[in-house]
Amino acid sequence: MRSIVLALGFLPLLTQSTNILLSNDDGWAELNIRVFYDYLTRAGNSVVLSAPADNKSGTGSSDSPATVRTEPCEFNSCPTGSPPQGFNASNPRLNYVNSYPVTSMRYGIQTLSPKFFGGAPELAVAGFNVGANLGTTTLISGTVGAATAAAKLGIPALAFSGTTGSQTAWTAAPIPQYVSTYATLSTNITSTLIAAGKPFLPANIWLNVNFPASSATACASPSNFKFVLSRINEAGLLGTAADVRTCGGTRLPTERKVVGTSGCFASVSVGRADTKGDASAADQAVVLRKLGAILSCLPS
Repeated sequence: MRSIVLALGFLPLLTQSTNILLSNDDGWAELNIRVFYDYLTRAGNSVVLSAPADNKSGTGSSDSPATVRTEPCEFNSCPTGSPPQGFNASNPRLNYVNSYPVTSMRYGIQTLSPKFFGGAPELAVAGFNVGANLGTTTLISGTVGAATAAAKLGIPALAFSGTTGSQTAWTAAPIPQYVSTYATLSTNITSTLIAAGKPFLPANIWLNVNFPASSATACASPSNFKFVLSRINEAGLLGTAADVRTCGGTRLPTERKVVGTSGCFASVSVGRADTKGDASAADQAVVLRKLGAILSCLPS
């Protein structure tokens, strides 16, 4: 396998237009999701954003009916008294839901997607999250909750998270370097999966992608990064089935080990939506075939 990080400018040539529903847990007005929306759209996709009105990090798979706003949305992006669901006046594809990430994702699939796509989305994407979601953190992550909710509804889903960053308004300028880097990487993986053809993922499967820290002096450019197939949790000493064979063995490194290895390694884990845990070797093998051209091995 080899590491290939595609330049964003080439992405429209490599992927068909795909109907993508985008969500997160950091809120609809957070910079990361707005930049990711722009990158996915520039890559030739039809994208609709449906995300919480506020930062709902750490809410896992919580779900509750949306309610009228009793205070402004995050970063004053909507006023007090705004309805349970709303949209950006200049771009109705940018939508908030005054509830949790799971609620926002479901609203996007069941209400917004028929309006904009004429049916269900072809792909659901969550993130990229402010902060990594590694190992057991997936159990409480709202970003992961949104992705797994989509997968449970039959929509192939990916969750992206970046180690660097903090809550930042969509109006921030100039765009920080790490945001552009993570947006490029997230769009590259999404486009590679799309280019591999349908079905994008097996039923009940989602991908958990985590990026290491990025700064002006370390892992600054997308070309510095390498993707490694990983597992979410540590394998038990006994009773854990073998992983897909790759990189000379049948035990994948944990995503925490991948992201913690020096050299700008990003983890790509294959999970089950019903448990948020690791998928079988057979499902891992499907992802290995689809993303193989951009996957690498950790140094021995």
